[in-house]
Amino acid sequence: MRPLRYAINVTLDGCVHHEAGLPPDEEFMRFWTAEMERSDAVIYGRVTYQMMESAWRRPVTGVWPDWMREWEIPFAEAIDRTKKYVVSSTLSDVDWDAELVHGDLGDAVRMLKQEPGAGLSVGGVTLPLALAELGLIDEYIFVVHPVVAGHGPTLLGGLGARVPLELVGREEFRSGVVVQRYRVAGG
Repeated sequence: MRPLRYAINVTLDGCVHHEAGLPPDEEFMRFWTAEMERSDAVIYGRVTYQMMESAWRRPVTGVWPDWMREWEIPFAEAIDRTKKYVVSSTLSDVDWDAELVHGDLGDAVRMLKQEPGAGLSVGGVTLPLALAELGLIDEYIFVVHPVVAGHGPTLLGGLGARVPLELVGREEFRSGVVVQRYRVAGG
C-alpha cells in the first residue's frame, strides 16, 4: 500500500498560508524537489491545484519564465511531470497530467493508496483536513519557519480528534527552517 504524506510549510504560530513563511532559497527548494520526487502522484483540492499550476506548469514555449531562478527549475520540472489528482466539486475538466477524483473522497483515496508505487502526497489546507479526519494520512511533514504570522489559516484547524504522532526525522536548514517528519503512532 502506498503511504499518503502531507507536507506543508507552517509558521511557529501554526499559520499555513503559502506566503507567511520565509522566502525560498536553494536549500529549501532542494528539499521540496526531493519531496516531490518521493511521490508517484499528488492529490490537490481545486485551490491548491490552480495555484500550483499557475506557478509551476511548464509554459507552452517550453521555456521557464524569467522570474524563475535557476535553482527553482528542478522543482518546477519535478512537479510538472508528476501525476496529479484533483478533488473538486466545481471543476469539470483538468489537464497538466491531472484527473478529477470522483465519488466518495475516502473511497477514492483508499483506492489510490492501494495502487503500487512509492507514495502519494497531499498539499493544501482544506483537503488534508478532510483526509486527516478520515484517518488516511500516514505521514506528516511540517516545514516549520521561524516566523510568527499572527493571522491566516492554521494547520489542521478544526480537526475533530487528536492524531497521535511519533517523530521519525528532523532536519535543520541554514535559514532556521526545521523539517519535522512524523508517522501516525501505531500506524
